Amino acid sequence: MPQVKKLLGKTALVTGASSGLGWHFAKELAAAGADVTVGARRVDKLEALCEEIRAAGGVANAVALDITDDASVDAAFNDATFDIVVNNAGVTHNGAAIDTDISDWQWVLDTDLTGVFRVAQAAAKKLVSEQRGGSIINVASILGLRVAGQLSAYATAKAAVVQLSKSLALEWARYGIRVNALCPGYIETDLNRDFFASDAGKALIKRIPQRRLGHLDDLTGPLLLLAGDESKFMTGSEIVVDGGHLVSSL
Repeated sequence: MPQVKKLLGKTALVTGASSGLGWHFAKELAAAGADVTVGARRVDKLEALCEEIRAAGGVANAVALDITDDASVDAAFNDATFDIVVNNAGVTHNGAAIDTDISDWQWVLDTDLTGVFRVAQAAAKKLVSEQRGGSIINVASILGLRVAGQLSAYATAKAAVVQLSKSLALEWARYGIRVNALCPGYIETDLNRDFFASDAGKALIKRIPQRRLGHLDDLTGPLLLLAGDESKFMTGSEIVVDGGHLVSSL
C-alpha cells in the first residue's frame, strides 16, 4: 500500500544521514511527502541517498554538515528553515571507563550532546524568527535510560539528550516548537550485523523480551508520529522502541 503523504509541504533536515538510521529516516520522510535535506560529513554518500529518494519520486538535496563545527551548522541554516529536524548524527566509543582517554570522552560528548544542541538551537532560532512552529526529534537511545558496560561516554551523552529534549520542550513550547526524544533499542544495521550473528550478539538478543533485534522499519511509525501533526500535543516526550528491552527483568 502506498504511504500516505502526510508531510506534503513540509521541509525536513536529517543529520547523520550518510548511513544507518539517518539514511532510513530521510527516505521515510521523503516518502511521506517532505522535501528532505540530508546532512553529514560524507557528501558522496549523501548524493547516492538523494538519487535514491529522487528515483522514488521524492525531493532531496545534500549539504555538507559537521555538527561539531559552529560554522558548518550555521551554513546549513543560512538559507533554509526546516519544519522537521531529525537530530540523528552521533558517534560512540567502546572501552572501560577507567581506560577512556579524555579526548575520546570529549569527542563523544561534543558530537552526541553538544552537536545535538547546536543543531536544535539553530533550527529554533530560524523558526522563532519566522514565527513558525516545528518538530525537533532528538535521537537518543535506551542507553540514555539504562546503562550497559564499556559505554560510559555514550550512555552519559544519550541520557543528557533525553533531559535536553525536555528542557528545550519546556522553553520552546510557547513558540509552537515541539521537541521530543526517540530512544531506539538494538536496531540491526550493516554496521552491527556481524556482531549480532556472533555468540555474544546472540546472547544479547536473548535478553530482549521479544527475542529479536529491531528493524529499521520498526522506527518508521514513531518517526512519522513525531514529525507530523498527529503528535501536535506531544512535546518533552521520550518514545522507546526496543522490543521491551528496558522492561526486561534484572
